[in-house]
Amino acid sequence: MILPVTAILTGLALLVWSAQRFIAGASTSAAYLGMPPLLIGMLIVGFGTSAPEIVVSVVSAQQGNPALALGNAYGSNITNIALILGLSALVLPIRVNSRVLRLELPILTAVTLLSAWLLSDGSLQRSDAHILLALAVLLTAWSCWQGSRAKGDSLGSEVQGELEERGMQVRQAVVWLLAGLIVLVASSRLLVWGAVGIASQLGVSDLLIGLTIVAIGTSLPELAATIVATRRGEHDIAVGNVIGSNLFNTLAVVGIIGEIRPFEPDQAVFSRDIMVMLALTISLFVIGYAFRGPGRGRVNRLEGILLLAAYVAYNAWLVNSARN
Repeated sequence: MILPVTAILTGLALLVWSAQRFIAGASTSAAYLGMPPLLIGMLIVGFGTSAPEIVVSVVSAQQGNPALALGNAYGSNITNIALILGLSALVLPIRVNSRVLRLELPILTAVTLLSAWLLSDGSLQRSDAHILLALAVLLTAWSCWQGSRAKGDSLGSEVQGELEERGMQVRQAVVWLLAGLIVLVASSRLLVWGAVGIASQLGVSDLLIGLTIVAIGTSLPELAATIVATRRGEHDIAVGNVIGSNLFNTLAVVGIIGEIRPFEPDQAVFSRDIMVMLALTISLFVIGYAFRGPGRGRVNRLEGILLLAAYVAYNAWLVNSARN
């Protein structure tokens, strides 16, 4: 037991370090190549915060543990909304000012509904993966179009401020990009090995480990980035981290799992995990879309407490399921 636990802790520490370096290097490199700040915020940051989930899920699926990979994807989405936004809202109520982010909220809700429908038959097939990956490509193209045409969006302004404050030279950015990617892959392999070992020794399913330990671990970069952004008043970056990550997880990560290793997930994936993810996504859409008036989309402290309570209740449900 000591060796798998050590592998998980070491893998998590390296995962957080490498993901932060990868995002910083990728966003700065993109800026030097002339990519608009808004597009960097929509595409590079969103993809970068999902990089741990992508690599961990690919490694898991390749090694014959697709349930661990799927649990990681959906568990990360639940963690991003309930735990990360909940904690961040307790630090400081989060305002959703960006017009682009308010466009992405209904897209995320629709994508989550589609994912639920595709897995309602109890299987993740390559045909499902083709649909998800095709939508991921379309979403990327839409992000490029929005990022190049939208002017004066608050998300772009916040990203521009981050880049200027970072002041990283292009050579350093490339080094961090490559180093972050290499360590990210290595730490993901270490984390998956430890997670499978823990599941085997505790006698619990790979799915449960993916939904809990691995999901929390791969969401740590989003947690750190979101809380820091919230404390600095960069609300759109904070929300954008979560929305972008969940979009990539639902489309690209799950699509890649289905392409590598189609399988039939446990029935609880649809009846429990996808339903919780869908409920949280709809809740985020309702509280963040500014139905309360122009410019008033926000996650306040009370809503943050409710999100955290939902996260605690969900994990209690998982623990009870494991005992039974």
